[in-house]
Amino acid sequence: MSSIRILRTFAAVATEGSFAAAAQRMALTPAAVGLQMRTLEAELRRPLFTREGKAVMLGDAGREALPAVRRLLTLYDQLLAATPSASAMAGTLHLGSIVSAVRPLIQATLALKARHPGLELHVSSAKSAELVARVAAGELDAAIAVRQPRSASTELAWTALYSEPMVLLAGRAVEDAPPRTLLQRHPFIRFDRTQDTGQLVERALKRLRAQPRDFLELNAIESVADLVRSGLGLALLPLLRDARWHADPRLRVIDIPRPESRHIALVQRREAVNPAAISALAREFLAREA
Repeated sequence: MSSIRILRTFAAVATEGSFAAAAQRMALTPAAVGLQMRTLEAELRRPLFTREGKAVMLGDAGREALPAVRRLLTLYDQLLAATPSASAMAGTLHLGSIVSAVRPLIQATLALKARHPGLELHVSSAKSAELVARVAAGELDAAIAVRQPRSASTELAWTALYSEPMVLLAGRAVEDAPPRTLLQRHPFIRFDRTQDTGQLVERALKRLRAQPRDFLELNAIESVADLVRSGLGLALLPLLRDARWHADPRLRVIDIPRPESRHIALVQRREAVNPAAISALAREFLAREA
């Protein structure tokens, strides 16, 4: 169907960020992509893109249309792939993940794809708050994000995956002393206070009644860990599930009293387009984490 083809091209432009890259993905010429997009704009009677020289970006109307276009494409793919087998799954899923969970998510998607060739799975990474917002807006079908009690929404459904307790991360050469003492003696590398993980750090400091000497503030856990590894300071961080910090000869992982945990969960809209595939993905992820 020509209209479906045009919608696929529109989704490709949105994903790739240019007509030229979308043309390669869709096996078209850039001129053909441009023609299709002008046709789509004419049919919808609104401009979908903003153009600055050769650069093409989604405009407000384009961003509003994208979630509905992706849902239509998913439904059409499911219709094409319908078979007598009740266990077969098909369609396209757009997934997101916090950086620390990208690898196990990709492993889970590859395993699911091997059993269900009709599934197309796309994974991107971002900060937790952005991922949740994109799921709520319909730009992503599901995402692995940090769940906080205050983030509860009637429109979103959460599936718990695992938890990561807060720990004090120090260089191997740091002396033995209580966490509160160490935090007051050494420079402190703080995680971004505007992020959910940064708020966990704030609460941990209050519980320890510690007022550390801030040295730097970053919003990437592994970057903070690298600075600690180099002996530049200490940090309070969630003990990442795959970090292997305990085995690192340049790091010390120090337990703190009554630690809070960072709760990692899969979030989706309650009225998801392909709930069976999302549920299967969650099961595959949990099976790999067991």
